[in-house]
Amino acid sequence: MSHAFKYEFTHFDDYLNTEQDTEIRHEYVDGQIYAMSGASAAHNLLAGELFAALHANTEPPCHVFMSDMKLVIKQQDKQFAYYPDVMVACDTQEESAYYRQQPILLIEVLSPSTQRTDLGEKLANYSSIPSLREYLIVSQDTPHLQLFRRRTNWQAEYYYAGDMLKLESVDLTLAVEQIYRRIRQQVGLA
Repeated sequence: MSHAFKYEFTHFDDYLNTEQDTEIRHEYVDGQIYAMSGASAAHNLLAGELFAALHANTEPPCHVFMSDMKLVIKQQDKQFAYYPDVMVACDTQEESAYYRQQPILLIEVLSPSTQRTDLGEKLANYSSIPSLREYLIVSQDTPHLQLFRRRTNWQAEYYYAGDMLKLESVDLTLAVEQIYRRIRQQVGLA
């Protein structure tokens, strides 16, 4: 969830410089800065489960990052910086100690306050990244996943309890129940 931090235009380099020294994370959307709020326990457990599975399955030069690593997107004359819940990047040359620009997989855990941004603005901006192969959206209220792939022109694929999710970008297959195993009761899984 994000809340507007400043309404005046902020230069991207100024944002990057100040973001390194602040305790509160902010996303940058074409000149505007938005403070990020905390996440629920379910949100953290889902992101953690996916991070752990990806981390155990990923070898260098690929690395898995959690929500403190920024994703920087530069397209035409606009710039964006987001904090995806989970990101896999396979950079052979490290761009920065604080951000990545060439992910192959991005994951966002959906909440009511982020749904519109994750399925609208972020989907549009993420799908413009040439290296990105997949974008996964995970509901924290019900066992429901939406997967968008470059090879299918970003058409949504839906996964529910009982389904197997195949992440082609990292060659990993997971049961939907495995992703939700730590919050089974909260999402109605027996």
